[in-house]
This record gives sequence, structure tokens and C-alpha cells, in this order.
Amino acid sequence: MKNISVVGAGLMGHGLASVFALGGCKVTLHDVSEDALSRAQKLISEVFRTLADAGVIDLPGSTSTLKDRITCTSNLATAVAQADLIVEAVTEDASIKRSLFSELDTCAPLTALWASNTSSLNIFDLLPARRQAKSLIAHWYAPPYIIDLVDVVPGPETEPEALAAVKDLLESLGKKPIVLSKFISGFIANRLQAALNLEVFFLLDQGYATPEQIDQAVKSGLGLRIPLLGILRKADYTGLELIQQLLANKTYEPPQGLLRSQTLDELIKMGRTGVMAGKGFFNYRDRPAEALFRERDLKLLTLQKCLRQLGDLE
Repeated sequence: MKNISVVGAGLMGHGLASVFALGGCKVTLHDVSEDALSRAQKLISEVFRTLADAGVIDLPGSTSTLKDRITCTSNLATAVAQADLIVEAVTEDASIKRSLFSELDTCAPLTALWASNTSSLNIFDLLPARRQAKSLIAHWYAPPYIIDLVDVVPGPETEPEALAAVKDLLESLGKKPIVLSKFISGFIANRLQAALNLEVFFLLDQGYATPEQIDQAVKSGLGLRIPLLGILRKADYTGLELIQQLLANKTYEPPQGLLRSQTLDELIKMGRTGVMAGKGFFNYRDRPAEALFRERDLKLLTLQKCLRQLGDLE
């Protein structure tokens, strides 16, 4: 699969286009918004510059990749006309995805594979019947040009050949796909993260801890061990008898019925929506979002390099 169409030029879309282009693919990036496409081109340039500064690629090569392998268009039919693989990366709204899939069905080649980047939706309920055999979920994590994990989920009618082709492509890009046998909302990592978020917002809303304290606890405690050990190997080092006893003692009760967070609602009402707004839980002092993403990416690349050198702890 050499011709990749990425539909949706947001924060994930531009990153996915970068990954496929670096893998030698010809990429067409689509969005209905010309402003989104313009911003995506700037962010792609920043991705290549960051990877070059980290020593992952050489700058002349990244410039050539950017110019020669990525095309942007707001015309959907043009974007997918030659596609071997169509990657859907639009917003997590079932009605929007259903509408897009219906439009794609009228203009995409029948031979094209479809891969949705959904993080939680069962897209197999939204897809046209004749596209089911060649469709699946391939959910990436931000930033996709650094994070290796990709969740891969076939639908009830997905052809084994389609699943194998996408898995092979991801592995050729240096990614680590985890293939689930069937759909479950959130897959693995996002379900774990969702459970963690419930506890985080409970602690915030009830006044037990501040954002600074919560992040410090994660970075100084959990964050040091999980990258090396994971969750279940860490349990082995703790001792399974202790884990069994903690379960029996019922020392932890997960928050129940938490559908909203007062802390989160208040921040959003004030326009403190995160890095893109310059403020969220923390104040980024009007630093440009591009600079913040670049700083994050360079640090992630340094950490990733160290972890790869350490290898798995057996």
C-alpha cells in the first residue's frame, strides 16, 4: 500500500500524514477546512524539524519528504481517487463519521482498505455494507510519529487479508500494533486511562489533591516504573499474594456515576481548554502551541531512546 489518504487534518491527521510520508508512502491529506490544511502543513514542517533535531531523520531528507510525498486538498473525491488505504481521522462524533463514510462510499475505489482512527466508537455500525469486508479500526496515539502503539480491531466481516495488510504496513513503519479479537470501546490503553481519569477528577472535585500534586505523584511514582515494567510485570515484582490480599481487603472503591467533573466544567467555561488555548489545568504563559508540542516531542524522543536501549525487563 503506497497511496494513503488521510481524511481529517487535525492534530492526529497531520501526524498520521507525517508517519506515512516518512515510511515512503504517497499521502493525500484531506480536510473540508482550508484553514485546517494550512495549519496542518505548518505542523508537519515542525514535526520534520523536531525529528531532525532529535537525530531521527536528516533534514534534507525530511524536506524532500514534505515536498514530494504529501498533497493537501479539500476535495474528498480527489483525495481518495487513487487510495490503497483510507485513514479516517475526523472528530469522535458518530453522526459525522456516518456521513463521511456515506460520502466516501460514493467516490472511493472499491479496492481501497478503510481504517478508522476512532478511540471509542463502534464504526462497524456506521459503515456501508459493501465496505465492511475491507474496513477495520487502526487507532493511533498522539503524537503518532513518536508513540509506537496502534490498536487494530477487525469488524465481524473484515477479511483476514485486509487485517494482515494493515498490520504489515504498521510494522513496516516501525509501529507496534496490538490486534484485538473483537471490538470493545476504548481498547486497552484508553480503558486504563479512562479509569485513571475517573479517579483524577474525583480527587480534584472533592478537594483531596491539586493538579500539581496529582501529576507529581504520577511522574515520581507510577511514571518511573510503568515504562519499564508495565502493569502486570510490576505486580509480579510486588508479589501476587499481596495483590490478592489488597483485593480481598477492598481497600479501593472506584468512583461511581461520575459523568461530569465540576473542575473540568469550570476550566472549560473560562476558556482554559488546554495547550492550544494557552491554559488548561496549568498556565503555559502564552507560549505558542507549536513550541510546546516541540518541547514535548523532543523529551519524548529522548525518553523513548533510553527505554529502547534498556530493552524489556525479563
